[in-house]
Amino acid sequence: MNKNEKKIDKLDKSVSRRTFLKTAAAGAAVAAVGFPAIVRSAQDLKIVMRDPGGPFAPGFAEAFYKPFFEATGIEAVGVQGQHEPTGLIRAMVETGNYTWNMSHLSKASHQSLVNIGYLEPIAPNGAGKYLSQIPESLRGEYIMGTDVYASLIAYRTDTMGKNPPKNWKDLWDVKGVPGLRALRKHPFDTMEAALMADGVDPKDLYPLDFDRAFRSLDRIKDDVTLWWTGGAQTSQLLKSGEVDCLFTWNGRAQVAIDDGAPVDLVWDQALYTFEGWTILKGAPNADVCREFIEFCAQGEQQAKFTKHIAYGPTNPSAFADIPASRAKVLPTNPEYLPNMVSVDSDFWGEHKEEVAERFNAWLLG
Repeated sequence: MNKNEKKIDKLDKSVSRRTFLKTAAAGAAVAAVGFPAIVRSAQDLKIVMRDPGGPFAPGFAEAFYKPFFEATGIEAVGVQGQHEPTGLIRAMVETGNYTWNMSHLSKASHQSLVNIGYLEPIAPNGAGKYLSQIPESLRGEYIMGTDVYASLIAYRTDTMGKNPPKNWKDLWDVKGVPGLRALRKHPFDTMEAALMADGVDPKDLYPLDFDRAFRSLDRIKDDVTLWWTGGAQTSQLLKSGEVDCLFTWNGRAQVAIDDGAPVDLVWDQALYTFEGWTILKGAPNADVCREFIEFCAQGEQQAKFTKHIAYGPTNPSAFADIPASRAKVLPTNPEYLPNMVSVDSDFWGEHKEEVAERFNAWLLG
């Protein structure tokens, strides 16, 4: 009888040899990459997380899910869920009936759940080797930023190439910079854009002056060709040429570019924030989820998802593994970031409901 078999004999009879070997292999692999080794039972060897689907699905599979399984023997399963699923998460926590262990959330949505105590700390004993490499501005006690996205101006070079908008003021200047416009049918980012168009210095944006923002929007309201409601819609608007310029998420504009549309992006004064992994309060296998988060914090792993979606990695070391041509379209490119504006998600967490109501009423007025 070999050494492993002797150990197996000492295990409870309900644990199979296959389960033991898989658990032992997982523990050894985790220890090899510096993650805390945890004694696992068979049911521990799988975690499920909500992700945004779309291009995120293959990106996260290549960057996180598959290599985590290869390194640890733990199955990580991504399931596409609704956009900003805070209501579903609240229901899971309150009933104790968990469909997911984890969820990929925006910083703003994560904050709304933190405020009511519905998320677990991601590193209660302190940030690990890789998590500590992520700037503190891109992570928090209850979230590890995985990707950074920007809301920016995109324009058709075939119709606006000779006189393109260079900033938010130009986007509002329909006479000096003519062309058909589209804006987002939501106050997020729209308020910031309106204020910068009205001359507010980016460093003085917060707290947002909503009265001034609505006065600024009044000036352009009649010249907005379309108020868009979804990111995929903006990709199509740019590809079809239905509008000449709009503001959208950089990843959605990049889809149009990758599909051959003559589109360019304006990074100056772009608004950026991040999304990332969170652990549901009381979810099973929270410690395994924390191992997964530490794994996802590695720059080498984050570099892999950028080929699928043009959102920036949060670990700066990722750029060592990203081709220069791809780095040029990512928000966390060091060339762009200093001229961009960080969105104050904490501010929006306090004001989003009241402003959304006012914004919708303004659109109908």
